[in-house]
Amino acid sequence: MTIKQFNKALSLTIIVLLTVVGGISLAQDEVTITVWSWRTEDEDAYNEIFDVYEEANPGVTVEFVPFVNTEYNNILATGLTGDGGPDVVQLRAYGGIQPLIEAGQLMALDDLSSLENFTDLILKGATGLEDGSVYGVPFGVQALGAFYNVGVFEELELEEPETWEDFIAVMDALAEAGYIPLGNPAADTWMLPILHDAVAAPRYGGPEFQEELLAGETDFTDEDYVASIAVLQELEPYLPPDVVGVAYNDARTLFISELSPIFIGGSFEIGFWQNEAPDIEVGMFMVPPPPDSLTGSLVPSWMDGSYGVNAMTDAPEAAMALVEWMGTPEFGQLFSDKIKQISPVAGVTPEDALLAEFATGMAENPASYLTLVDFRYGDPSGSTVLGNEIQRMYLGETTPEEVAESLQMGIAQWFVPPNAEE
Repeated sequence: MTIKQFNKALSLTIIVLLTVVGGISLAQDEVTITVWSWRTEDEDAYNEIFDVYEEANPGVTVEFVPFVNTEYNNILATGLTGDGGPDVVQLRAYGGIQPLIEAGQLMALDDLSSLENFTDLILKGATGLEDGSVYGVPFGVQALGAFYNVGVFEELELEEPETWEDFIAVMDALAEAGYIPLGNPAADTWMLPILHDAVAAPRYGGPEFQEELLAGETDFTDEDYVASIAVLQELEPYLPPDVVGVAYNDARTLFISELSPIFIGGSFEIGFWQNEAPDIEVGMFMVPPPPDSLTGSLVPSWMDGSYGVNAMTDAPEAAMALVEWMGTPEFGQLFSDKIKQISPVAGVTPEDALLAEFATGMAENPASYLTLVDFRYGDPSGSTVLGNEIQRMYLGETTPEEVAESLQMGIAQWFVPPNAEE
C-alpha cells in the first residue's frame, strides 16, 4: 500500500468512526474507481492528476494501477472477464481496441459531452468498426521526428538539416568525430516502421498514398513505396554496428550517454529524456524529404490510446463521470504538462517547448503513421510484417522489393479495398 492509499484509508476510517460515534451524516457515498494502465513510469504524475479530480469530487477516490507494458494486454483480457477487474481501463487504439469491443467488454460512450472536444480523425482510434460507437476517450497523440543532442551539434558547429543532403552531411560529420550518427535499434522490430515513416513517408507520398491505398487504387508494391523502404538501406551505415542486435533500451542508452547524437522516434520519448538525462539539451527536427520525394517534410502521427469503462464495473456512473472529465481541457492540460505528451483535447497548448515543436510540426505537416492507423485491424498487422521484414533486410536476407511484396501479401489476408467488393 502506498502512503497516499494509507492516508486515504485512514481518513475513511476516521470518518466512519465519527459517523458511528457522533452521528455525523456523510453528504455523499464513498466510491473508489480503479484505473488500469500500462504507464508504470507515469504513476506519480497520474496520481497528481487524479488528486485534482478527487478534490473537486469529495467522496471519490481514484486508484491508479499500472502494469508492465508488455504484460498489460493479457492482464487486461483477464481483468475484464470477472470480479476484481478495473472500472476504467487504458485502451490500445485502432485495431487494438476492436477485440474488446467485439467481446462486449466495454461500455459505449456516445452520450459523453466531452467527446465534442475531439476531431473525428482522433476518435477513429476508439471507434467500433461494426457499430460506429465510441468506446474510449482519447488521452494522447504521438508524433514522429528526430531528436538531437544540441551540445554535440554546437561543439561540431552543425545545424538542423533542411535538406536530405544536409542530413547526410550532418551524419557524416558525426561519424568523422567518432559518434554513432543515428542511434536507432533494429532488435525490437516495432521501432523499424517508426523509423521508416519518420524518414520516408514523403518518399511514398504520405496522405495521398494513404488515400489511394485505402481506396484500392494502389498497393504496397507501388514503386514509390518500394523506394521508401530503400531509403532505410541508405541509412544503414549510420546506424549502430550490428544494428539487429541493438534493442530499444540500448538505443535510448546510446542517446543519453551521448554516444549517438541523433535518435529518430516519437514525441513519447520527451519525458524519458528529461527524466533520465536532465543535463542534456535535446532538440528536434523534421527529417528532410529524401530524393524524389512526392511531398515536403511530414510529421506522421497517431492517436495513442484512450480510456474506457469496463462493462462489468460496479460503479458505472462514477466511472462514466471520470472518463467524461478525461475529455475536458482541464484533464488535457494536466496530461500535457505532467506526462509530457501531446493531448488531443481541443484548446490544450503544450507548455514544454520541445513538445510544442512536435505539436506545431504535426499541425503544419500532417500525415498518419500508416501501418498503425490503418493496418492493425487484422492478422498479421501491417506494423508486424513491415518491422520483421525490414529487420530481415538489415540482415541481408531480403530486398526492398521483397519487403513490400511481403507486406502486401500479409495485408491482403484480411484487408479488402472497396473496389474489390464490387
